[in-house]
Amino acid sequence: MGHHHHHHASTGNIKVAFLLNFSFTIIEFIGGLLTNSMAIMSDALHDLGDSLSLGLSWYFQNLSKKEGNNTFSFGYRRFSLLAALINSIILLLGSMFILKEAIPRIWSPEETNATGMALLAVLGILVNGAAVFKLKSGHSMNERVVTLHLLEDVLGWVAVLIVSIMLYFTDWYFLDPLLSVMISVYILTNVFRNLKQTMMIFLEAVPSEVSLPKIKKRIEQIQGVISTHHTHFWSMDGEHHALSTHVVVDNKASKEEIIKIKDQIRQLQGDFHLSHLTIDVEYEDENCEFRT
Repeated sequence: MGHHHHHHASTGNIKVAFLLNFSFTIIEFIGGLLTNSMAIMSDALHDLGDSLSLGLSWYFQNLSKKEGNNTFSFGYRRFSLLAALINSIILLLGSMFILKEAIPRIWSPEETNATGMALLAVLGILVNGAAVFKLKSGHSMNERVVTLHLLEDVLGWVAVLIVSIMLYFTDWYFLDPLLSVMISVYILTNVFRNLKQTMMIFLEAVPSEVSLPKIKKRIEQIQGVISTHHTHFWSMDGEHHALSTHVVVDNKASKEEIIKIKDQIRQLQGDFHLSHLTIDVEYEDENCEFRT
């Protein structure tokens, strides 16, 4: 869930998409129970996950704008990771429950209401389609991610529609739990991928697109820099990053030279989406416990 500096339109779009999606998710769960369709139940879970993502990104998009304070000196950006984690756990438990229910039904399928399924599927395509239309003009990272989620939902409903049409003309009731299993496996694949990314940020790993040796090399190539150590690069929320480094300079380096070195290191900010940069300048004969 990304957070660039947003304008009100972006939050407004996400709010509308959230309200649309959440209202519809409730209809889906009821519809799934009434039509006895596991595929609709798993699509409802998929939509619930997206509703939660939308709701949480709407909430945290506002929260992440809050300035840092004495408790959260870095600000509130990391709260979006907490949202991603909560969402992943809900989807994980939900998918496992649906798989537990759907797998036995492949071998002993139950009759489903094909007409009801088709009506819900058409409604699903329309509601998610409307939400995609509302968000497709968005520029923020959040809106792009959400749009992709909603497009996946539209495709999920197209699959439900195809199955319901087939069930209308045949009694291949195993198709419904089979589709449900496929949707659940797809949800779980995404959940594990997102969980891995979230945990890597929580564990302050260097972002995969960043090479720490290259950053060190770039700093060491600056004129006047003898060496660098205690260099750390981590991400606040997957989009805004932080860098801290100790830079060793010649004992005779003047104030002007040090200012010039710092300015050149600060150029890394634009290249790496740095929200925080800490540079500790040390003279060559200065003792530093972090120097190896």
